[in-house]
Amino acid sequence: MLAELNRRLRDRAVVTAAILAIVGGGTGAADADSIGGNNRNDGRTESPIKHVIVIMGENRTFDHLFATYQPRNGQQVANLLSKGIINIDGSPGPNYGLAAQNYATVAGAFSISPSGKIPYPSGSGGTTIDRLNIPSTSYAPRVPYTNLYDPVTGAAVNGPGAVATLALAHEATSDLRKQDYDLLTTGATGLPSKADTRIKNAANLPNGPYPLVRSTGESLYDTYGGSPVHRFYQMWQQLDCDAAKATTRNPSGCQADLFPFVEQTVSSGSNGGVFAGTYPAEGNIALGFYNVAKGDVPYFTELATKYTLNDNYHQPVMGGTFANQMMFGYAGALYFEDPDGAPGTPPANQIENPNPQAGSNNFYTQDGYSGGSYSKCSDPTQPGVGPVVTYLTAIGVNPNCAPNAYYLLNNYVPAFIGNGNTDPTNNGPFTLPPVLSQRHIGDVLTANSVSWAYFGERWNDFKTAPGLGANFGTIDPPAYLYCNICNPFLYSASTMTNPAERTAHLKDTADLYDAIEAGTLPAVSWVKPSTFNDGHPASSKVDLLESFSHKIIDMVRSHEDLWESTAILVTVDEGGGYYDSGYVQPVDFFGDGTRIPLIVVSKYSEGGRVSHEYSDHASIIKFIERNWGLPKLSTRSRDNLQNPIQSAANPYVPMNRPAIGDLFGNFDFNHKGDDQ
Repeated sequence: MLAELNRRLRDRAVVTAAILAIVGGGTGAADADSIGGNNRNDGRTESPIKHVIVIMGENRTFDHLFATYQPRNGQQVANLLSKGIINIDGSPGPNYGLAAQNYATVAGAFSISPSGKIPYPSGSGGTTIDRLNIPSTSYAPRVPYTNLYDPVTGAAVNGPGAVATLALAHEATSDLRKQDYDLLTTGATGLPSKADTRIKNAANLPNGPYPLVRSTGESLYDTYGGSPVHRFYQMWQQLDCDAAKATTRNPSGCQADLFPFVEQTVSSGSNGGVFAGTYPAEGNIALGFYNVAKGDVPYFTELATKYTLNDNYHQPVMGGTFANQMMFGYAGALYFEDPDGAPGTPPANQIENPNPQAGSNNFYTQDGYSGGSYSKCSDPTQPGVGPVVTYLTAIGVNPNCAPNAYYLLNNYVPAFIGNGNTDPTNNGPFTLPPVLSQRHIGDVLTANSVSWAYFGERWNDFKTAPGLGANFGTIDPPAYLYCNICNPFLYSASTMTNPAERTAHLKDTADLYDAIEAGTLPAVSWVKPSTFNDGHPASSKVDLLESFSHKIIDMVRSHEDLWESTAILVTVDEGGGYYDSGYVQPVDFFGDGTRIPLIVVSKYSEGGRVSHEYSDHASIIKFIERNWGLPKLSTRSRDNLQNPIQSAANPYVPMNRPAIGDLFGNFDFNHKGDDQ
């Protein structure tokens, strides 16, 4: 059981679980006392926004949540319904073939766009990789858990997920609305195995997106379900980007037609093992979607109809939690550093090699939680690097990789633990050394006297916990719920080796609620729910993330002076491997990836508007820099990219690519929008 826990923790951040909300400061008065350090420049902003709050959930694409969303009259949205891929009831639409998925053959060398693709037979079922397989429930709970922690070891072997009683729900979290704790007691699969036979036609899936409903038509929204693969080279391959397929409307040539192929061949990686003639049993999880037209995702849909929904916001990095969360702090990827801060070389067995193993179809040589996770992308001869760089060169995009730097592409824990000490046994050898030379947005905010804080649920437990050690059973039970791989600042020596910086800027969500009530909110805040509440597939549900967000938004709105000057950004770290039909713009070696939801909640975000401004997580840093008049993080970071120029004919594709917005286009600062 403990081995399974270890895998889960590395996979999705269950080794900690909570990140952020990039929120803005104080009470609106520039000289008010606020959490997060010196605030003398908090009120000196270009816009009326003095406080930014970013609420970060996990692992859902735009189409996965908003496939059937219909905006108000005069607005348009790009989703499965508007493209005719599906009908409003979730059934295949007239253009269903636009989302058809393919089987391929990859042998010898990794390819991001394999040749000889063959469409999966629609409705064929099967257990081989050339047939659409039954989706797996991954590590979703089969029955509600009757305890949260093993009474002997203290390890969190049971959970997160559904719990048996309201008392356990309150033990798991204190960050939901009072009326929503029962959500933690519902949704266990009730299945005898990992095959998700709850899904209608699970053994006979169509070749394309399918609604997450039971055979009776009842929604699976309030249930725990499977978690698709979402790693770096896997996502490059899932998107199937080919310069030869570039068109005016899709200049990247990304076709997004290999999602189940990657799920069913390599899934989460070879994990350092040798191909034994069998393939992962993940199945076709990635094509499932919820139906807001039938009542799914109700609170986020309500926010979308009242405020601004961005349908062109993207995960910034191919892959999973760590790399995408780092973009919130650094507007770039992190690399392995030597003790002097220069780029170093990681152990050889930690370098990615997605070339297929002999005798396999697309089963990577070195990839997974005990395999590779670094790539030296400045060297096209490195495994996996050449195909990506060749493609980027063909479409005129600079890979933007520092010479000799080995970038970490997948989840590793930070060397620092909550008390500021380093613990090299955190995750065995799979620990990123301290980040010494790479500057984050917190460094810039501090240097310019703008207050900021990172509010993570369970920080108060995590900061006093001992190192994780080689055995996760040694960690204090509640501390495992804090997401250490989600916190960009936990990797940084500038924050973690300075006790005053740690105290000022790393906080618990309890401190967030106190700051809202006391009028001491920082100018910039990151807010991250715990593993129970983050909406991650298998270990959480979207309705729990909705409740977590609802509580914060209600608290801010209850203080009119704070509401007047606050923008709350609700998003997720990445798409979690789910399918999305939106345009993807490559901006460098690392991404962008699929679209993810972004809802902008503010008196200055017009009611029911859909924004098409092309953006990713680095756009939040661009917003902060523009709003508070701050310098760029470095000459290489993504905050240097220009704002997109949009055309009326195709507003989703920047005419001046690569380009990402600064989010100002999501607001109307000339008047306060509808506030229903």
